[in-house]
Amino acid sequence: MKRYCIKCRSGRIEYFDIIGDTDDEYTIRLTRVSDGSEKTMVESMSKSLFQMCLKTGYVFELEQAVATVA
Repeated sequence: MKRYCIKCRSGRIEYFDIIGDTDDEYTIRLTRVSDGSEKTMVESMSKSLFQMCLKTGYVFELEQAVATVA
């Protein structure tokens, strides 16, 4: 399972895991951490939206982020 981070405002962390896959969309477990509280929800994301977010850098794979720091 891959984890992806979402670029967001300072002081807030958002990431998601892909937990399901169909022809047109992914099912994701989205986690938002803000002001010490954590909220997790399950959502759908179209594959075309996911690819666009990857291409623009709005979403990036967590392993890539860790590798660039190390």
